[in-house]
Amino acid sequence: MVESSPAPRAHPLSPHLQVWRWHITLAASILHRATGAALYLGLLILAGWALALASGPQAYDGFTGLMGSIPGRIGLFCLTVCLFFHLANGVRHLGWDLGRGFEPAIANATAWAAFVFAIAMAIGVWVLLAVIGAL
Repeated sequence: MVESSPAPRAHPLSPHLQVWRWHITLAASILHRATGAALYLGLLILAGWALALASGPQAYDGFTGLMGSIPGRIGLFCLTVCLFFHLANGVRHLGWDLGRGFEPAIANATAWAAFVFAIAMAIGVWVLLAVIGAL
């Protein structure tokens, strides 16, 4: 008689968001990916600006009218936050590549710092743009 081995236990293939407790480093990791994707949208907007510039004054006026509207400015502000967050979180990742910053307290502090940096720098850039009359 051949003995059969017990059936293997069913394990999840990968951790799922329902298993993990939400914390700042999890949010930073997810938003790093999301902001990277959003920056591709920003690249398309930049390409649209260049295309409008090359297409003549009427196309350029239409593009600047769209980007200067309230929804356009909100979108551009959000892209500014995305740019600065992705930059700051990328610096966190560089630290990790050097083998530093994995301790939970440091990882949490640098995640918070990335969020604060992104918001503060975006506000600073937009205030500067308003002061010099570029908005």
